[in-house]
Amino acid sequence: MNKINWNFKNTYSKLSNSFKQNINPVPVKDPQLVQFNKKLGSELNLDISNINDEDLSKLFSGNSLPNGSSSIAQAYAGHQFGHFTMLGDGRAVLIGEHLSKNNKRYDIQFKGSGKTAFSRNGDGRAALGPMLREYLISEAMNYLKIPTTRSLAVVKTGEDVIRETSLPGAILTRVASSHIRVGTFQYIAARENIDELNTLVNYTIDRHYPEIKNSKNQALDLLNLLIDRQCNLVVNWMRVGFIHGVMNTDNMTISGETIDYGPCAFLDTYDPKTVFSSIDQTGRYAYCNQPVITKWNLARFAECLVPLIDKNKDEAILIATEAINSFEKKYEKKWLNMMKEKLGLFGLYDKDKFLILDLLTWMHEKKADYTNTFCHLMNLGPKKDELYNDIDFLNWKKRWESRLSKNNNSLESSIELMRKNNPVVIARNHKVEEVLRAAEKNDFNPINKFLEILEKPYDEQKNISDYQLPSSSGEKYQTFCGT
Repeated sequence: MNKINWNFKNTYSKLSNSFKQNINPVPVKDPQLVQFNKKLGSELNLDISNINDEDLSKLFSGNSLPNGSSSIAQAYAGHQFGHFTMLGDGRAVLIGEHLSKNNKRYDIQFKGSGKTAFSRNGDGRAALGPMLREYLISEAMNYLKIPTTRSLAVVKTGEDVIRETSLPGAILTRVASSHIRVGTFQYIAARENIDELNTLVNYTIDRHYPEIKNSKNQALDLLNLLIDRQCNLVVNWMRVGFIHGVMNTDNMTISGETIDYGPCAFLDTYDPKTVFSSIDQTGRYAYCNQPVITKWNLARFAECLVPLIDKNKDEAILIATEAINSFEKKYEKKWLNMMKEKLGLFGLYDKDKFLILDLLTWMHEKKADYTNTFCHLMNLGPKKDELYNDIDFLNWKKRWESRLSKNNNSLESSIELMRKNNPVVIARNHKVEEVLRAAEKNDFNPINKFLEILEKPYDEQKNISDYQLPSSSGEKYQTFCGT
């Protein structure tokens, strides 16, 4: 079946069996397509106009594989909450690499497609709620202009999965630049086969970083490029108040895309120690710890590359350590620039950092909403809030306005800069839960309406105040990984 214009040119599946298991998705009972991302489909040059819903459902469930597919489960390892484990795709199958009309390569993966050799006592399946959650939030992240995997389709399987209760099963079609992870390198490095490690480095460079193909020290350059990519990524997360929730090394991509939307969520009330994930008992992956963990994960990547950085192990460790230690200064600089953009600040002034930190301190003390505070400064937002009449905030605002006057740009330019960097609407946690509950009852109108709003996160939109306000329940929000 190739009715929708698939153009598979597979490369990863041609690597040795050390890297994967050849396996087809496990057929499902009664597939029903409930979500299809038409805009992403168009970007991929796919055409569904000549295929009926039944065949589409078969296609995106894995019941009918397209021509040119070469389905595999990828092998990888990972430090999960600091503990090293040999892993792999336990409930996902990569069906192939699709080339779009601009010759850009995308992994097409089915998530929830059944058991593989890496399932470790799991059922290999996924529930509808978590798959729709990943669809919703990954698309929200894309429109927030944050590097991310994308979601093309969700299919109900017609079968239940057993978690705490019996839940409707589903399969998500995930689209990524690749699924090569830090954990992929950890898996191969643990095998202590230098030829396989070289193969993975060369493959990764060919696919993602061809600019260093002729480098004298490819491994070191690859490390430095990933440090930059991941630094940019986590700064963007901090910009919009996103908390990933499960920053294990198997969830850090070499492409620099956000991957795995399990227990993730967005800040409402600003508290840097915020944790939503039910499995993060120690706060390892709290909002404020995300840069620290990014550096830690990068250090695990560096360890994998030591044999290739220098023949002298001690020298290689010194070189790798120096690269990893550059992360903090890079992050601090990028974070400061990001926060200045959120506040519309141009130029260099020594007191800018203090101005920023004082605002964040006030937000923390007064339990101010992270997103809406910046909206208030732009004269946007859902409604007037008496909190912003607080004397300490008003005094801070005077300092900020004084700093704005020192910009070598107009006030309009400052506001424009702020509007490019401060979303007006995010995937509010309680709204996410609300639309998912409706979808589990076969009402998909709320999630589709929410998706439409999230496509324009930086724009003023009419009648969206309900989507801009935090939850009024006062209950502590908690997320779950979905497995």
